[in-house]
Amino acid sequence: MKISEILTTDLVLSGLAGDSKDEIIDAMIDLVGRSPKVLDKGKVRQAIFEREKIMSTGVGNGFAIPHGKTDAVTDIVAAFAVTAKPIDYESLDEKPVRLVFLLVGKDNLVGPHIKLLSRISRLMNKEEFRRRLLEFKTPEEIIEGFRQEEATYFDV
Repeated sequence: MKISEILTTDLVLSGLAGDSKDEIIDAMIDLVGRSPKVLDKGKVRQAIFEREKIMSTGVGNGFAIPHGKTDAVTDIVAAFAVTAKPIDYESLDEKPVRLVFLLVGKDNLVGPHIKLLSRISRLMNKEEFRRRLLEFKTPEEIIEGFRQEEATYFDV
């Protein structure tokens, strides 16, 4: 499963507004809630915030990957956003976040969920790719950026 295949233009946003980590996560959940794969946005919200209580998903280098698993989705669903401004996200490196990738997995699809988390992390470790994502203006550009970057890393 490719990242560029699970992201759709209606689930990608540049200029996401918010002043705090919780506001950004809430906005991302609202964004992913547009997907027909989401059966219960409230349960998705609960799964994401429960996971966030364990440890911040602000993994460093201006990137966060809030995620969770729930039976409130029919399949793996994701959303991606570039925030309008840097957000204090309680990141592991204590740096603000601008790039947020929300991933919601179905309870019984643990393997694909973990594989996607790994792929996302690997792509986002590349400084040049993160810089390009900040420059893209449209959802189409962002998705194409993921498609091109995946092609350099993975068999497609």
